Parts: sequence; structure tokens; C-alpha cells
Amino acid sequence: MNYRNLFYLCYLFTCFHFAALAQNSSLSANIDQYTQDFLKLHEVPGAALAVIHDGKIIHQKYYGKASLESNTPVDARSMFRVYSTTKLLVAVGIFQLVEQGKISLEDAIGQYLPHLPKHWKNRKVKHLLTHSSGLPDLLRYSSSLTDKVLLDKLSSKPMEFQAGNQFRYNQTNYWLLAQIIAKVSKQTFENFILKSQLGTTQNKPESGVLFASHSKPTIPHRIVKYDYDNQQNRYQITTHNNGPRAHAANGLNISLQTMINWNKKLDQNALLRPATQAKMLSPFLFANKKDRFMHGWGVYRVNQTPSFGFTGGGVSGFRKFPKDKLTIIFFSNGFRYYPIHNQVINHIAGLVHPHLKDKKRALNQQLAKAFLQQNMAQAMGTYRTLKAQNPTHNFEGVINTLGYVFLRANKLPKATKLFQLNVKEYPASSNVYDSLGEAYFEAQNYPAAQKNYAKALELDPTSSNAKHMLAKIKNKMK
Repeated sequence: MNYRNLFYLCYLFTCFHFAALAQNSSLSANIDQYTQDFLKLHEVPGAALAVIHDGKIIHQKYYGKASLESNTPVDARSMFRVYSTTKLLVAVGIFQLVEQGKISLEDAIGQYLPHLPKHWKNRKVKHLLTHSSGLPDLLRYSSSLTDKVLLDKLSSKPMEFQAGNQFRYNQTNYWLLAQIIAKVSKQTFENFILKSQLGTTQNKPESGVLFASHSKPTIPHRIVKYDYDNQQNRYQITTHNNGPRAHAANGLNISLQTMINWNKKLDQNALLRPATQAKMLSPFLFANKKDRFMHGWGVYRVNQTPSFGFTGGGVSGFRKFPKDKLTIIFFSNGFRYYPIHNQVINHIAGLVHPHLKDKKRALNQQLAKAFLQQNMAQAMGTYRTLKAQNPTHNFEGVINTLGYVFLRANKLPKATKLFQLNVKEYPASSNVYDSLGEAYFEAQNYPAAQKNYAKALELDPTSSNAKHMLAKIKNKMK
């Protein structure tokens, strides 16, 4: 062996190793700076973020407060209510039972739940999983109803569409999936998920995970979930209580590290075999040939690159970019203006992989920052500059969103100016007139509101909101 060559190889390996460490450190610092700035801009109370690339955690950090009242920081023990992100674990649970040969996606749900109304029984497991069942949604009714009373009320309603025809998000689907899982596994839904995916039988805070769909009770290590009250101009503790039957739809409370561990098991095929996982992440073929959804997982495109995952309550997001071996997990406990989880995930994906940078979304973020930080004259100046530099970019959506931010905050003049800007820039859009009509209605300027709703209806004769508001204005003007 030539020792000079050996020394040279060791030297090269060391250089590459430290270069990789430096690169990851710089990337993590960029992710951290962006996240801190964005959370500050949107006044998010607390958050947790993990970025996993090629099986390695390149960024894991906790931000802000778990409780504003007690000034408790978010830390590694903090459990977040992730709301509908829960459904990812339900999907994995269903496919675990499929893999074990205990159920089939083609099975009629009446086979497992004989107490269901007769006209529900022929719906299949796959229809529940893909929100294509056409069943009426339990969210229309109070969570205080007993299961029997709720089922009686739901069963009196007609089916909304033919099974498999289209996607329509519906919490009834996951209430029934939880019952099927319990029936087939011969244990509670919660115990099955905890044991088969999270390595615990304890539905307790000490395990870093538990099921609870009530936000108000104080649970050790669980963050406080907040809603922003625009009337009082401050955060209020969320009191939503969906009850135990919502556990499969929105009941997961989990720490970031526990979710990271779950993702690792998924990546290492410890939860599902590769073929089973591939089936779960395959598109469901809706009859309308328009809607896109996997089997319990959503599809999100970033610069035409598909990513898979789900979000919940406007405060959590879990996303995998399989081609780039990238996973991003974002949890938070509130937002002041509007949900930001997808913006955070998409932007960080672009920091890790430049080909995922989305210029259109970046422009929208830049404009939103201007209107949230600057006075109206300055922000309008920023808009004109961005529009001049990007003449083909469509700013309609972000302008409309910002208009409603100010409308909810009782800043009617600002909201009206933004809606007027949208009408000027996008006169062929029905929605811009609808929004301006709402601002005028709030200002009790009924003739101006009537004029704009009429224009909205002219551009979109199917607009039920414009029809409703025109009738409402007519009564006001009597």
C-alpha cells in the first residue's frame, strides 16, 4: 500500500466531510432565518419545524411560545394538535390492515358496520379513504349529539353524489373508518394506531402522543391552540370540542420528535411494505376525471414537482417530496392573518432544492409582506414595482386574501382599496366584484354593493353568493 496515496485519500475524505457539514450548517441557518422572519411577520405564537433530507435531519428547531399565558416556550416535549394531518396515520392504518389481509379497499362498508343505514352499506372502504363516498357531512351537526342521534340525522339526508364520482372533503368518512379499524383489529381505534405505528400503548403525554379532539383542557406538554380575535386585537384560547368520534379526523396530538420517528419508520418500510405504500400513494381514479387525491394523502405540486402529504386546522403540515428524498414537518399553534403552513413548506423546499423554488409564490409572499408591514401608500408602490417587473404574473389571489385580512380586522378603507385595485387589474373576474361588493355592504353603501354583486353575477351566472347578497341588499333598501 502506498501510504502517500492513503494519506491523500484520507485528506480528500476529510475535506469532503467538512465541506458537507459546512453546507448543511449554512442551509440550516438559512432555513432558521427564513422561519424566524416569517413567523414574526405573521405573529405566530409558537411552532416546531423539521427538515429531513436523504434520511438525515438537517434542521430541527422549536420557536416561540407553547402558552402565551404562562410564557412557556415550545420545546422537544411540546405536543401539537395537528388536526386533519391525523388522517395520514389513519390511511397508513387502513393499508396495514389491507397488507394483513384483514380488509380490502373494495369491501362494502356494511360488511363491517351492519348498523349503518341501508343506502350507505354499499359504499366501499376506498370511497371513505378518498372522500368520494357522497355521504352527508357530520360537521353540520353538534358534537354533543350521541352517535345514534347523529347517525339518525345523517341517514335522513340524501346522498350528495354517486360514490366515486368526485372528491368532497367530509369528516363522516373518517368517523366510519375509525369504526372499521376498531371492528377489524378488535381494539379501540386509538390503541391500534398508537401500537401499530407509534410504538406505544399509552394514550398519555409521557409517550409524546395522544388522541384528544378537545382543545381547551390543559394537558401536560400540550401546546395551547389559539385563534386570533380581530375585535379585541389579541389571541384567544381555542375552545373547539369535536368529541371522541373526531379522533380519526382531527384528534392527534403529537410532538415533533414523535412525528419524525413515525416518518423514519415510513421511509424504512417498517410501517408498510414498498408495494403497499406505492398503492397508498397512487392516484384514486375519480369518475369526473378532474379531481386529484391519493388514498388518504393529498397531492401538492411545487414547480410541477409532485409532493404528497396533508395539512390540518391551518396550523400543521406534513409533506414528502419523494424524488428529492425530502420531508418537511411544520407544526404551529395559531396564525394572525391566514394559514401559512403550505407557504413555509414550499419555501423551505426551495431552499433545500433550488429547482423547487417557486417564483410565483415568492412574488405573492413579497407582496403580502409589503401590505402587512408598510403603510398603504408604500405597499401600493411595492405592488406597482412588482407588477412592472412581472407583467404576466397574476396577483389577484393574494390581493383578495389581503383584502379580507383587513376586512376581518375592521380596517374597511384598506380592504376597500385592495378590492378596488383587484377590480381595476382583473375586470374579467367575477370574484373581484363579489369581494368589493362585500366591502361596500359592510360599509352600508348598498347601491355600490348592489352594482358590484350584479356585475359578479353577470360574469358568473352560477354565483349563488351573488344571488343571495342581491336579495339581501334588496330587502335592506326597501
